[in-house]
Formats: sequence, C-alpha cells, structure tokens
Amino acid sequence: LALVYGNIKSDTGTIKTQIGRDPRDRKKMAVVRDGREAVTNYRVLCRYDGYTLVECALQTGRTHQIRVHAQYIGHPVAGDPVYGVKKQKFNLAGQLLHAARLSLDHPATGERMTFEAPLPEAFEKVLETLKKGGYTERKPW
Repeated sequence: LALVYGNIKSDTGTIKTQIGRDPRDRKKMAVVRDGREAVTNYRVLCRYDGYTLVECALQTGRTHQIRVHAQYIGHPVAGDPVYGVKKQKFNLAGQLLHAARLSLDHPATGERMTFEAPLPEAFEKVLETLKKGGYTERKPW
C-alpha cells in the first residue's frame, strides 16, 4: 500500500518501464533507457484531498520500484525524502509505503505462503487526518 501525492485519475493501471541506476546520482534508481524491465500494477483504494491511497502489485522486483514508478507518473510516495517532495505536509519519519501482504512459494516444499501485516500507527494517523478533510473510497475489484 502506498499513499501518494495528488489524485491519480484512473482507478487501475499498469506502469511498465526500464529501471536502472540514475546517471546523475548513482545512489538512486531511475527510469532509464538501458535499465531492466519493471512492471507495477496499481489499484486506487481511496482518494483524499491532494492524496491517493493505492494498492500496488509487483510483476517484477526492482530496487525502489514502487517509489521510482510513483515519481515517474508524477505521484511520488508521501514522506519519501529521496524520490518525493522535499517539503512534507505531515511530520513523517519515513515514507508511507507498506508491505501489507507478501506471497511467495516456499523454496523447499513449493507451498504458497502469504504473510500480512497491519498498517503502522503513523500511516493510520495520516489516513485518519486525511479522512477528516473528505475522501472518495473505491470498491474492491
């Protein structure tokens, strides 16, 4: 799950790019011509005043993929000091990006395993603050 700046217009979408080292800053990743393919599917869960809560499903696993893709489409992750905006509205200690559910195949048994984790308290508090300003909730698919 990610809270991103701005309101994403389409309810669902796919971001497909090439991601590699940023040629201007080797500590960062970026959308580059000679990078490795990166595919992120997203679904809007809720739109707030100036923010969108999205669920992201990765088809690939590139370094900082969600953060780079969010910046690429003009909706950086809230609280992201590297790929986001410098001046934050909320006093955040980190980005509002959370691995709510992770599924993988066990390497020895092949059994599909799924792990879930609740949103951190700081993430919940920001969402509660945003809800007071009004929002539009999307229905699950």
